[in-house]
Amino acid sequence: MRAVLFQALVLGAVGLLAWYLTANTVANLQRQKIATGFGFLQKEAAFEIGESVIAYNATDTYARALLVGALNTIKVAAIGIALTVVLGTFIGIARLSSNWLVARLAAVYIEVMQDIPVLLQLFFWYALFYEMLPGPRQALNPLTGVYVCNRGLIVPSLEPHPAWRCMILALVAAMAASWLLRSWARRRQDRTGRPFPVFRVSVVLILGAPFVTWWGFGFPRAITLPELQGFNFSGGKTLSPEFSALLLGLVLYTAAFVAEIVRAGIQAVGKGQREAAMALGLRPAQVLRLVILPQALRVIIPPLTSQMLNLTKNSSLAVAIGYPDFVSVANTTINQTGQSIEGVAMIMVVYLFFSLSTSAFMNWYNKKAKLVER
Repeated sequence: MRAVLFQALVLGAVGLLAWYLTANTVANLQRQKIATGFGFLQKEAAFEIGESVIAYNATDTYARALLVGALNTIKVAAIGIALTVVLGTFIGIARLSSNWLVARLAAVYIEVMQDIPVLLQLFFWYALFYEMLPGPRQALNPLTGVYVCNRGLIVPSLEPHPAWRCMILALVAAMAASWLLRSWARRRQDRTGRPFPVFRVSVVLILGAPFVTWWGFGFPRAITLPELQGFNFSGGKTLSPEFSALLLGLVLYTAAFVAEIVRAGIQAVGKGQREAAMALGLRPAQVLRLVILPQALRVIIPPLTSQMLNLTKNSSLAVAIGYPDFVSVANTTINQTGQSIEGVAMIMVVYLFFSLSTSAFMNWYNKKAKLVER
């Protein structure tokens, strides 16, 4: 009873504190005649956003502007996480290479990137694009239709066609079928002992499904090449300097920490596992893919989740280099409407949603990868 009483008293004290802070805030807002609520979301935003995933103009509402900012954050976080995992895994494996030069280069990369704050790295890459690269008229042209200048990376783009959306859907369906095939093949091997060529069949599915879809639409391949008109390029697809600098900074910084996580996970697997696999005649690549990494994942996944969350939250530093992420758009909204409490609350809720979604997915994957005792 005493333990329950103490918990009830603490809960009551927290509730009273929350009530006091809320009542005090509401009273101050009323005294200063500051409007509250989220009604401003339906008003015209009246400001432009440099780049967006969906169509947007200044006559749209604040709600759509905030949606554009959230999608920009998701774009950076999703691409950044994928590139970080690949680059971090590669560097972590290289850190354990028997080649002295490769191991030392990986170690230098890790030490340098970890010791430089991510904000400074963003400033460096942003300055590199604007100060070191030439203007559009003197743009570098490494490949036909590809230009690099202080306006960003300009590449050819495909003309709109229904085939592209169908190809993406076919790719997603093929990936889902490959995952189901892998689960079936594992159960079949456990039951009969006969392996199934999952990798080769999956490659055929993932490459073949979009190709068949493309063939069904008559092989559309019309592209739009960028052309210099005046002081800028028209046509093609442009990756802005802000997006490129943000992506480079976040990926290179976070990959250094992921590399150390991968290295620690691999070293956590006993040497006897490697020796036993080699004694069975497996090649080094097979030993790493079939024996070492599956066991190392149980050590890698929990801290890797934290680094994914860090990358997503560090994307809020985009405001420092002018990339219109959710924090940047929310700050502009707060400055124009004066709804600071609502704006900060939305920022907290959006990043909480991003973090909980990432954690939920990684916890599910962690359960799938954990050791199942027989």
